[in-house]
Amino acid sequence: MFEHKKPYTTGEIASFCHVTINAVKKWIATGKLDAFRTPGGHYRVSKEDFVSFLGKYKLDMKGEIFPEKRRILIVDDEKNVVEYIKGALESMLDKFDIEVAGDGYEALIKVGDFKPELLVLDIRMPKIDGFEVCRRIKGDRSTKDIKILAVTAYGKEDINKILQCGADYCLSKPIKLKDFQENVQRLLD
Repeated sequence: MFEHKKPYTTGEIASFCHVTINAVKKWIATGKLDAFRTPGGHYRVSKEDFVSFLGKYKLDMKGEIFPEKRRILIVDDEKNVVEYIKGALESMLDKFDIEVAGDGYEALIKVGDFKPELLVLDIRMPKIDGFEVCRRIKGDRSTKDIKILAVTAYGKEDINKILQCGADYCLSKPIKLKDFQENVQRLLD
């Protein structure tokens, strides 16, 4: 909604901050908010200057104005499953920042760099399987809060074992779209 590239008008900033346009003009006049003038004499504020202003004056509305995308890491060695899951996530109302890992080893590296909120984790994979990935993530203080939605083509034994390893939920393959999306939403809420 606020992802436009153009600089903000004083009216837009006033609306975001729930103040009058005159208050915004005072912030500019006193040097609190950096701005520039258009050829027509109107003030404009770049996104960077506005974000800096919000941080400097501890106005806690950055998330409201510039919402961060929720980060999801898909871990599966089957490309068609990865594409299906990506499509399912992209068709949801929320917009997600999505990364992909093809095996457990790559997943653990990406967890450290990408810091996902949710892992969609296949259980049977090369290098390090989903059971071990789950144990390591849930066993580490810095990553234990990451939600894990496991997926498996195998039976109840795998499902029980992955839940014992700490997964928050497990779905059977083939993944049903509505069931998958409902569980993603539930785990992120």
